[in-house]
Amino acid sequence: MGSKTVMMNTKTTEIAADDLTRGKPTATLGIQSDTAFSEASKRLTGRDLCSIADLTVQEMAAIMELSHAVKNHPEDFRHALDAKQMVMFFEKASLRTRLTFEAAINTLGGNAIFVDQTQSPLGERESLADMAHNVERWMSIIVLRTYAHDTITEMAASSKVPVINALSDLEHPCQAIADFFTLEERFGSAAGLHFTYVGDGNNVCHSLMLTAAQLGAHCSVASPKGFGPKLEIIHKAIEIAETTGGSITLLHDPIKAVTGADAIYTDVCTSMGFEHEATKRAPIFKPYQVNEALMAHAQPDAVFMHCLPAHRNAEVTDAVLDGPQSVVFDQAENRMHAQKALLLMLLGGAKRISNSRGRGTQTRKRTTA
Repeated sequence: MGSKTVMMNTKTTEIAADDLTRGKPTATLGIQSDTAFSEASKRLTGRDLCSIADLTVQEMAAIMELSHAVKNHPEDFRHALDAKQMVMFFEKASLRTRLTFEAAINTLGGNAIFVDQTQSPLGERESLADMAHNVERWMSIIVLRTYAHDTITEMAASSKVPVINALSDLEHPCQAIADFFTLEERFGSAAGLHFTYVGDGNNVCHSLMLTAAQLGAHCSVASPKGFGPKLEIIHKAIEIAETTGGSITLLHDPIKAVTGADAIYTDVCTSMGFEHEATKRAPIFKPYQVNEALMAHAQPDAVFMHCLPAHRNAEVTDAVLDGPQSVVFDQAENRMHAQKALLLMLLGGAKRISNSRGRGTQTRKRTTA
């Protein structure tokens, strides 16, 4: 993280299916003391969030802990970001991302300013560097929702104030943090959980893989041939998982991927910017639809997850999306709480509250066979 973010090569490379990498944990998962939380908070202050890979295992644990705190004790953070100004530049349409970021900083005492860039891509009217040097004089933090990931990293490299990736063509880190926060609420911990993503190996999938690895989960991804996650993301997730005891499994068979899963996640088959491929993709992704038959292969108490908006009866059926196992609206709510935690961390307003983690009724940790 920080203004010297290293660019990733975005070339897509197919790798063999059923490739499993599991390591022995060498990193300590979770925040163990006030000192550890304080140290992680200090390291994050003033930094950027361009990629989940920018975070250390301890920094991710601190963000998760703070997410629980701000959700369960919102009154303790009412004025934590008084007078802080957040600007949002969005090249893509948004419901959850925009409203949850605005609600997050408003309820922390700050202010949000929205700039619609859907008709004028960032960097077109003036250079990103010039924009950054202007905006950093007025704003405390910049939130970007873009097509090109280069836009995020170039703005971060030029700006003296923190930059948050609110979605790019490579990653969606805010979504993944909120999603695993939701799993922590349900299961008590993500460590040891069997998390399965079914569908396009897109930006959401990338951030989920990296977050699962940092939290010690066993992540399976089932995608059609030619539509898997990018090789550099796979390698980074495997590298992280080797330190936390998590694992990354890549398959083409959705049934095998979801068998015994604690959580099944899917996203649209055609992401924004790829609408011209919708007709081509529809038959390819049809076998990857999450329906009641596929859910039956998971654990009886497994949850269904989706980042929304969903194409009903395309990548997921109404019966699953609206069913008792669905936690999609919990995920949507938790975007706000997780983003509060991010804003607090990056703007120096974080503090630890003892016993802040409001856990679900289940606290099991399951490993894959």
